[in-house]
Amino acid sequence: MHFYLPVSIKRKRFNDFFYNQSIMMQDTGGREVFGSRFGVIAATAGSAIGLGNIWRFPYVAGENGGAAFLLIYIGFVIVIGVPVMLSEFVIGRSAQQNAFGSFRKLAPGKPWYLIGLMGVVAAFMILAFYTAVAGWTLEYLYQSLTNGFAGKDAAQLETMFTEFQGSSFRPILWFFVFMGLTAGIIMMGVKKGIEKSTKIMMPILVLLLLIMAIRSVTLPGAMEGVKFLFKPDFSKITTKIGARGTWTVIFFTEYWDGDTYNLCLLCAQRQ
Repeated sequence: MHFYLPVSIKRKRFNDFFYNQSIMMQDTGGREVFGSRFGVIAATAGSAIGLGNIWRFPYVAGENGGAAFLLIYIGFVIVIGVPVMLSEFVIGRSAQQNAFGSFRKLAPGKPWYLIGLMGVVAAFMILAFYTAVAGWTLEYLYQSLTNGFAGKDAAQLETMFTEFQGSSFRPILWFFVFMGLTAGIIMMGVKKGIEKSTKIMMPILVLLLLIMAIRSVTLPGAMEGVKFLFKPDFSKITTKIGARGTWTVIFFTEYWDGDTYNLCLLCAQRQ
């Protein structure tokens, strides 16, 4: 059985899956590609895991029955999210072009290419508000490192954020800092830029989430929250608001965060 294989064989299988050159993404058009499957996984996860999961999901779940919302969310993902994601993989691997060109190649002379164009436009629109929110994150990182939150209560913290939003300089400053970092990574290319950065940042994100999860269950009243999460209350999820909340979170996660990116990613590469 697999569990009784020697450690060296298990390690080899792990390395083959994530790093072996034999499973590197290959490209027939001479374009730069990812150097390992782990790089593809990290980059794709980095695209999909964003505001929809970390910010919106918790409070929508809290408003719509806790575990009941979670169960229906998983159902929507299986029934709708997974098929759409697989269709992206098929389109990308078959066409080997960008989001716009893939549809034109697979359905020449038909208006399906407009879907690809919509994806590109959506990605541009997403960037418009992600840069603002990312700027807030950098501001909060700066305040944390400089001990700017020490000794302040909730009302004072809210005032800090309001003043930051109303500033004519700091939001713009952090916007350009974030755009500069992003542009720098993109200019470095796929392997040295996107792949290398996501291999570093995604493990850090996982570590931060684990720290937050451990810390949250040690806070007063944490067990009540755990019970709420795992004890379904279908009386809330049966409303139109609950069903709409479930769908909008899936849409935000599956399509806005990952749709265009996954398609473009797999268009440029083939296993």
